[in-house]
Amino acid sequence: MTPRHLDATFAALADPTRRAILARLATGEASVRELAKPFSMSQPAISKHLKVLERAGLISRGLDAQRRPRRLEAKPLAEATAWLERYREFWEGNYQRLDALLEEVKESRRLKQRGNKR
Repeated sequence: MTPRHLDATFAALADPTRRAILARLATGEASVRELAKPFSMSQPAISKHLKVLERAGLISRGLDAQRRPRRLEAKPLAEATAWLERYREFWEGNYQRLDALLEEVKESRRLKQRGNKR
């Protein structure tokens, strides 16, 4: 994934309305009218959100008679997840080292307490 595609994906995901639209599309395709229903905004405003999602490649437009249902496209989300995964692995490694250090400190304290009791 190019940095520009990654930027577009994260920019699209930054808005709660667009995240809600993606969550709805995760259950299946939907028309613009169906996607607009839960929001208190105009259809043109929803259409603007849909254009951002389309430009980021997160959704696509189908053709079903007079309807033009939108559907979720998984590839950009998978690529963003892969990018984030590297950082999760980094932090997970740090937390594992911290856990090991804490266990050493606890064990050291237990040994000291046993020594003081004798």
